[in-house]
Amino acid sequence: MGLNDLKKGMTVEYEGELYTVVDSSHMFKGRGRAVAQTKLKHLLTGKVISETFGEADEVQKAFLDERTMTYMYSDGERYYFLDQQTYEQHSLNTDQIGDASHYLIENMEVKGMFHEGTFLKISLPVAVPLRVAETEPGVKGDTAAGGMKPATLETGLTVKVPLFIDKDEVIKVDTRDGSYIERA
Repeated sequence: MGLNDLKKGMTVEYEGELYTVVDSSHMFKGRGRAVAQTKLKHLLTGKVISETFGEADEVQKAFLDERTMTYMYSDGERYYFLDQQTYEQHSLNTDQIGDASHYLIENMEVKGMFHEGTFLKISLPVAVPLRVAETEPGVKGDTAAGGMKPATLETGLTVKVPLFIDKDEVIKVDTRDGSYIERA
């Protein structure tokens, strides 16, 4: 695989281990030598490492099997999912889930990623509907903050929402950056 193919979010196999590319930037050194500076997150441990790859370095794209999973519950340390094909229960620890925990609600469908039969990670939909658990009432005419106010959602995530959003409303949130999209 070429250096230009290393993209954010891609899963790669490096030194016999599986990593997700967290960040990648390409640079040219003297005399036209290209390098890719990357941050890689280990899929099982969650440890992030920085690596610089040259044109001669071997990095292979890891091919993952994708299955539809249903999020069931969390016991605080592990997150449990039901495989919709086999009806087997699988789990991931908090390091493997990462920021996705802010968007998971019971019975939500996600994509489970497997490598050689091992459950590695989940892929969230781009937008998820979440209920507003707590927010201050909006004051008409208060636009000093751009017409936005903080709201705590049912999962504990805090996002900026328009002043007209009230407690117990359901809103759509972008899972890529945690921003408000619209009312659900």
